[in-house]
Amino acid sequence: MSLTKIALSRGRSIELTELRMSSTYGDLLEGYPCAPVNDMRINALVRSTQRAYPTTRVHLVPPPREYPDRTAGAFGPVEVLPAVACAGAFRSTPVSASHDPVLYRSRLTVVWFQPTPTTPSGHEADPALLDLDWEELAQDHEL
Repeated sequence: MSLTKIALSRGRSIELTELRMSSTYGDLLEGYPCAPVNDMRINALVRSTQRAYPTTRVHLVPPPREYPDRTAGAFGPVEVLPAVACAGAFRSTPVSASHDPVLYRSRLTVVWFQPTPTTPSGHEADPALLDLDWEELAQDHEL
């Protein structure tokens, strides 16, 4: 059973089967959000997602970065990512036309960032998430 369905911009419907959300800066005790800190956070989220889903390809949707204050500190200017870090497991019909749709599904785990803790649904999702190239990124597996 899926949590929700998303209609990709290329017409494919995908199902969200698992969703993990966390505050992007919930554990930032010192310093300020800047490019080096954000790069470490993004890489850590991708690595932890790869460990959680070892048999599925993990794809990062590059997050938007905002620069509310151009004053440079010790590590450069303030750089802010969206407030919510997400990792979601998605599935759909097979990518390969040679695979029986009764016996195969395609799947992909996606990491992305969004401004609010809402579950993406239908056409209501981050445009970068809706523009996933499913046929290129997802992998088929036998049920």
